[in-house]
Amino acid sequence: MTVLTALVLLASACGGGRDDDEGSGDDDGDSEQTGGDPASGPGFDGETIRLGVITPTSGRVAVIGEPLTNGDKAYWDYVNEELGGVAGKYPVELVIEDSAYDPPTAVQKYNQIKDDVVMFNQLLGTPVVNALLEQLAADDIVAQPATLDSFWVREQNLLPIGAPYQIQAINGLDWYVTEGGGSDASKICTLVQDDPYGEAGQEGVDFALEQLGIELTDSASFPVGNPDFTTQITQLQGSGCEAVWLTSTPTDTAGALGKAAELGYEALWLGQSPSWIGAFVESPLMPYLQEHFVWVSEGPEYGNEDIAGMSELLRIQETYAPDQVPDVYFNFGYLESKAVHQVLEAAVEAGDLSREGIIEAMNSIDELDFEGLFGTYGWGAPEDRDPPRASSIFKPNPDKAIGLELVIEEHEAPFAADFEFGE
Repeated sequence: MTVLTALVLLASACGGGRDDDEGSGDDDGDSEQTGGDPASGPGFDGETIRLGVITPTSGRVAVIGEPLTNGDKAYWDYVNEELGGVAGKYPVELVIEDSAYDPPTAVQKYNQIKDDVVMFNQLLGTPVVNALLEQLAADDIVAQPATLDSFWVREQNLLPIGAPYQIQAINGLDWYVTEGGGSDASKICTLVQDDPYGEAGQEGVDFALEQLGIELTDSASFPVGNPDFTTQITQLQGSGCEAVWLTSTPTDTAGALGKAAELGYEALWLGQSPSWIGAFVESPLMPYLQEHFVWVSEGPEYGNEDIAGMSELLRIQETYAPDQVPDVYFNFGYLESKAVHQVLEAAVEAGDLSREGIIEAMNSIDELDFEGLFGTYGWGAPEDRDPPRASSIFKPNPDKAIGLELVIEEHEAPFAADFEFGE
């Protein structure tokens, strides 16, 4: 409970439900926009490209929104200062609004700024993306979702990056059974948030266990911000669960595993990527985490400069965000901006920064490359998108920069490619 109290202000990145003609500017480009200077329009005055960011900069989720947005800022500061902007001549400006992680507030802020931006560089949180999805389609605006639900893969107006949560669960459980100390006789269970974010993790677990020929032993759920995990932990402990897939966000991770430690529960916890936050390193929960927790995410260990993309990330962070401590969410903000940059370069090359032009440019890209920090994302029209299928496994280590030590990189279950992403 001490840990839960200490981390009560920490919150989720992705919990919750999943549940024009702009080319009217006075530029002299022709209507086909096949390579001339883009005409001015919403979010582009002929000189500067403006991008929207709707993220929690207040409230309990600001601990995630702040470093993630710092990653956005650092990346675009680098582009503006060292590359001269998109295509070497159009600097980028971010328009940042506080959602407080509240969908109605996010919708209000979206409507305030949508006509002042070319696209959205960040929409943080599954419930926020859900609340805006229909409006994005109606407005022909593209947004980068800072959430990894596989539901986003086929959405025309979204620019997802990374392996979806379902793939994390598939690879995490395959690793546990084949290399992580488990077996096909292990009792495997789940503890998931009781909403579509939790459903995404559970969907991956169900798929993995079916492929592995293992029956789910038990499953428990909880609401966001659950004040007491006694019931859930007692249930899982009573069922003899040896490994538990955890779909949570940091505050509930602290509550659940704090209770597990208090009750002497010795299971191995495999956490979906938003379950971790660096503040755990300094918490009383860290010894339990070191013994009983692994984190399933993507990419190399932080600081591995053998990876070209990592060297560049570290340099850019040191140059443009020197006060930012190493943080997994800063890295995500950097990478989502890198994806948006690739789309904008294609749009400017085609001479069209209108909303339709952004979509056409996005669909024209064959793959999104992240220089080894995330898996390459096969791109194109929504029906052709092919997300990364491999995941990395980390274990807590307080001596590491972000408190995580790589166990195995690029683990891909032999059946991960068989998982089909919904429409």
